[in-house]
Amino acid sequence: MFEAYKGASVLVTGGAGFIGSHLTDRLIELGAKVVVLDDLSTGKRENLSQHEGNPNFAFAHGNANDWPTLDRVFDTHKPDYVFHLGAFCGVKRVEERPLDVLKDIDGIRAIFEFCKDRKVKKILYSSSSEVYGEPISLPTHEHGPINVSPRDPYSLVKMLGENLTHHYYEQYGLKTVALRFFNVYGPRQESSPYGFVVGIFLDRALKGEPLHIFGDGSATRDFVFYKDNVNTILTAMLKDTTDGQTINVGKGIPTTIQELAERVAAVSGKDLKIEYLPVRKMEIKYRTPDVQRMHELIGTKAETTLEEGLRETYEYMKNKHGAA
Repeated sequence: MFEAYKGASVLVTGGAGFIGSHLTDRLIELGAKVVVLDDLSTGKRENLSQHEGNPNFAFAHGNANDWPTLDRVFDTHKPDYVFHLGAFCGVKRVEERPLDVLKDIDGIRAIFEFCKDRKVKKILYSSSSEVYGEPISLPTHEHGPINVSPRDPYSLVKMLGENLTHHYYEQYGLKTVALRFFNVYGPRQESSPYGFVVGIFLDRALKGEPLHIFGDGSATRDFVFYKDNVNTILTAMLKDTTDGQTINVGKGIPTTIQELAERVAAVSGKDLKIEYLPVRKMEIKYRTPDVQRMHELIGTKAETTLEEGLRETYEYMKNKHGAA
């Protein structure tokens, strides 16, 4: 079904980031003409260096929250499909600069307006499991309760984006879909303290440093390898069954942070210490999605095992560190 991407003009905001760059790779493999819009505040140009000189690739340096920038990109490239992945994210980053997240509201509103006015075939909005807050029941499903009193602006902004996804579909007939990503991991993921747990653990493992767990290690996450995530993104865009929908994207298998640390240590082959630190103020304890709608409406499954994904990511990071 991916034939629809061949020759199509595709805009990927945040395309120099972790998920966005892998999505760009696949789109170009499928024959799409891809323009990446990224201000490189967290994304890296090196993630896209393999496409330099490719006539089917263009890079626009700019912020997806800026209306004139979007106007220029839409005028120049006239996208058929839009993947809106650009966002201010990361637990530590949000803790330090919470109000900066609110700037994304301008970009979400702007990009939906441009998609409506320029007759884009469909827009995919990347939401997050953070909209559930601390779940009332597990697994969390799309028609269940979401975070009625969010403690951070990140989840508020994601909820607003989902609301606009439904509004533009119902009010204007713009084809839309919102995907609630859970814990995606893999090569190119940020591994600094501003990154995410898998990347941070693997980076510390490479250096032989202790793995730091916030809390007692009993918190759970649903870890999805980037290849499975990208496949679901690409499929969801083209399926009519996803129009106007909000859908969890996950594996549906909870893994404790303690277990993750032990698996990372096993993959590294090193005798790593595990140290326990105080829980961070915005830390959510449990994350497990109901993925039935993903299976039914999109027809994909996250099939990569955690061990396979960790091993591939560790080897990538080891080779990168060796090259450095």
